[in-house]
Amino acid sequence: MREPSRDYGALRNLMVQDQLVRRGITDQRVLRAMGRVPRELFVPEHLRHEAYDDHPLPIGQGQTISQPYIVALMAEALELKGRERVLDIGTGSGYAAAVLACMALEVFSMEKIPELARQAENNLRDAGFSQVRVRCGDGSLGWPEAAPFDGICVAAGAPAVPDALKEQLSVGGRLVIPVGQEHGLQRLLCITRRSDQRFDRKEYCDVRFVPLLGQEGWS
Repeated sequence: MREPSRDYGALRNLMVQDQLVRRGITDQRVLRAMGRVPRELFVPEHLRHEAYDDHPLPIGQGQTISQPYIVALMAEALELKGRERVLDIGTGSGYAAAVLACMALEVFSMEKIPELARQAENNLRDAGFSQVRVRCGDGSLGWPEAAPFDGICVAAGAPAVPDALKEQLSVGGRLVIPVGQEHGLQRLLCITRRSDQRFDRKEYCDVRFVPLLGQEGWS
């Protein structure tokens, strides 16, 4: 049976107002980015009718695309102004990288699962975001050759904040990451680098992410 046609632009605008603005997202750069990126191109075709629903969706390989509000909350926590270099950990389908590409000068994105990395590159190209650089590798170790970064956004739960990612922050840069000592439940943190040795920490809310697998994540 053929899927009925949908006005994804209207659904996107409704998502921005109902799921983001009403929950307190105020950064206009975030709202514009979320209103621009065609989320339906970053979910499996058979789930496109749920692309703008208020929940995560499976994207294969045991991974998910986060619900729109969480993507917006993490992007807002980075406090981007438009000239930053950003590292996105856990590319998944590429959706968050596309949102960040609307808000920053450069976006580097890392995905541990080769099949997802390839699919994310295709999704980003099809959606018009081919400038995002995608690498397959251990995201818990970051992307040292491209560092330092003004923002790092991690879409997977770590047992602790990886030192490698902290060290790849520029002074004044922010690292947004879910951290928790058990699988499936974390606290969303924002780590701000104030100097070579000083880092501030801010807590947001409880979240549920897939585990960050790697040398400085879960084994």
